[in-house]
Amino acid sequence: MSKIEKLIARLKSDPTDFTWDELVKVLAYYGYEELKKGKTGGSRRKFCNAQNQIISLHKPHPSDILKAYVIKQIIDHLGI
Repeated sequence: MSKIEKLIARLKSDPTDFTWDELVKVLAYYGYEELKKGKTGGSRRKFCNAQNQIISLHKPHPSDILKAYVIKQIIDHLGI
């Protein structure tokens, strides 16, 4: 099992300590790129894939740990 497969399996297990950086890696694996918008985009981040599907999230702060509802949204959106 590769690192990304392990990361996806961990995401599917609904963890309480999944980080923003781990999420970015998973989204990149599924073909999503972060849309850059100006110098100060605030905490709102958007990711887009080749089919122009957009995922819009708040980057967690000050902690880097994702909220449980965000993890559920990502799992539902990616269909994993």
